Amino acid sequence: MKNKMNTTKPTITVFTPTYNRAYCLHQGYEALTRQTCKDFMWLVVDDGSTDNTHELVEKWQKEADFIIKYIYQENGGMVAAHNTAHYHINTLLNVCIDSDDYMPDDAVEKILNFWNKHGGEEYMGIVGLDAYKDGSIVGSMLPNIKDCNYSEIRTKYKVKGDKKYVLRTDLIKSVLPYPKIENEQFPSTEYLYLLLKQKYNFLILNEVLCTVEYMPDGMSKNIIKSYRRNPSAFAVYRIAKMQYASNYNERIRHTVHYISSLLLARKYSFFKNNPYKLTTLLALPVGFFLFLYIKSTKQTAVNKKLNKG
Repeated sequence: MKNKMNTTKPTITVFTPTYNRAYCLHQGYEALTRQTCKDFMWLVVDDGSTDNTHELVEKWQKEADFIIKYIYQENGGMVAAHNTAHYHINTLLNVCIDSDDYMPDDAVEKILNFWNKHGGEEYMGIVGLDAYKDGSIVGSMLPNIKDCNYSEIRTKYKVKGDKKYVLRTDLIKSVLPYPKIENEQFPSTEYLYLLLKQKYNFLILNEVLCTVEYMPDGMSKNIIKSYRRNPSAFAVYRIAKMQYASNYNERIRHTVHYISSLLLARKYSFFKNNPYKLTTLLALPVGFFLFLYIKSTKQTAVNKKLNKG
């Protein structure tokens, strides 16, 4: 028997950007039906799917005991779908669960209990763990501390692998939108995190909040194709990474990527609107060789040493 839907405003939105993933989207839905806490809504942003995603979601809207909202947009890529989602979210918190992933049955309960106990205006949100289907953690555990800023997770504490970020909606809305580059897709959702990291920390929750599966058509498996298709967008992204780098080694690594992206875009104004001219000059030779590698390689993913962080 169907449970009576809670009509009060939820505390958290679980949002899922999707593109032609009807074949696996049911995993996310079924996990949400099993949640031990139903103080959430599910927002599905359909980024131009041509399969039966709409029909599936319509069916689930009729039977679910939680709110499901569906938004269709022309295909614009992952970041464009995030942009749309954030403009439509009005709950205190939000978390992205990709279309090929799903939440453990107690994930919403863990998030809200943790936020109610530790959260506040000084925090940007919560960072938790991703795990594979066999239960093993993606990358490494988080540090045994209360909080830290976004970049410190990788640079100071050397955390490896994808992690799950629960965000305060009001803060994300305050720095929208993501940059829009004509005829290109912006490459990373972390851009907005970088803009906020100077003022706000993430609370650390060493609990699994998402079970993941890396599909063959996912961005992480096809990053070099994305570099080639969206070089100007990558250059804008790398400028931000240079600006908010935690140390010089990090800054020069992103400068190398910035140079290679401009070369891929056939743009040679390496120093225009770039506050790190000396660093850029030093990085030019390595940036050129990275450009040659990306342009000529048959690989689909960049070597981890080149692309870390």
